[in-house]
Amino acid sequence: MKAVRLLLDKNIVVGVTGGISAYKTVALCSRLVKAGALVDVILTDAAAEFVRPLTFQALTHRPVITEMFSLLQETEIGHVSLGKRADLMIIAPATANTLAKLAHGFADNMLTTTALACRNPILVAPAMETAMWDNPATRANLQILRQRGVCVVGPAEGHLASGASGTGRMSEPEELFRAARWAMSRRQPMTDVRVVVSAGGTQEAIDPVRFIGNHSSGKMGYALAQAASDRGADVVLIHGPTSLAKVYGVEDVAVESAEKMCAAVLEAVSDADALIMAAAVADYRPATNTAHKIKKSDRTMNLNLVRTQDILSAVAKNRDGNNRLKAVIGFAAETESLVANARDKLSRKRLDLIVANNVSSDDSGFSVDTNRVTLIDSAGKADELPLLQKQEVAEIIIDRLMGLIKRN
Repeated sequence: MKAVRLLLDKNIVVGVTGGISAYKTVALCSRLVKAGALVDVILTDAAAEFVRPLTFQALTHRPVITEMFSLLQETEIGHVSLGKRADLMIIAPATANTLAKLAHGFADNMLTTTALACRNPILVAPAMETAMWDNPATRANLQILRQRGVCVVGPAEGHLASGASGTGRMSEPEELFRAARWAMSRRQPMTDVRVVVSAGGTQEAIDPVRFIGNHSSGKMGYALAQAASDRGADVVLIHGPTSLAKVYGVEDVAVESAEKMCAAVLEAVSDADALIMAAAVADYRPATNTAHKIKKSDRTMNLNLVRTQDILSAVAKNRDGNNRLKAVIGFAAETESLVANARDKLSRKRLDLIVANNVSSDDSGFSVDTNRVTLIDSAGKADELPLLQKQEVAEIIIDRLMGLIKRN
């Protein structure tokens, strides 16, 4: 796994309290370290009964703090130093007892004193039995924490330690990782920017069973939505059918057809600063969509296809009346004459930047995790990029988008 630009060399303090789901926090710490973060772990006495300090130390390669008066260095007070240098503090699992202490300012262990000293975002992942979760005291404590800007993730519903089922399971490590990433992003440069991103292919129905589609997986669009969110942007992700996990903190709009994607995009860009049209929208749809399944026969089946509405052309037509929309970026998936075809599309659709990629290559384009693209600006200048991970391509595109917004 490659490092995440947003988390690289950032100081993250992970507080672990006494709950059986502490074992999940081990996986969370591993995920954060692999993303490039510097992770310090604080264990309460109760937490150390569930997971030994050595487990976390082996993963983070840093001392695990268990004592109230642990000193990081001879001249430092542990909780003050950790709280000051923490770019983010995560408490997972957060028991009902710890949530109550945090809400009312108690500082009776290393974890709670560090939380009081922390001046950057705090994320808590509650975990407890359903009756404790539903208790008005717990709900009141969470309301206090939310009002103070604490990010609360979960809990989820499912099997609990008692053997019962209900709400109270700690959220899974991957969800907590995505939430941590989002919490870190809220102080990035694009916090006042609204970006619309389209992703994936559309499905144009033939009958209730069959459709016309393409090979787009949505990976490039999702990477762009994540990269924009990482910079602090308010992101709307409009996507066709896909199996990809949702991007945490992003407004998710699922559509199926080109017609519905067009309507969703035009509505979203009316109050947006930028549009990145990465979706592979169908150019044609069946002229008719039968109400019942077309039965198989020995005869040839002919489909009459009609053009779908061109979304970028519709955006261009409305752009003169939209003073807020500062940048529109399109994609050109080509199999030949890559740059020439992309430049033509750039001009016809009044784009500020176009991303051209040759989808006939096995290591670039649809379904794979890598892309080899050429960026062409409104002046026609082409910058050919080497083969990169799609997340790396997305970072470069968002860099260019920030420049376009600043310039316009």
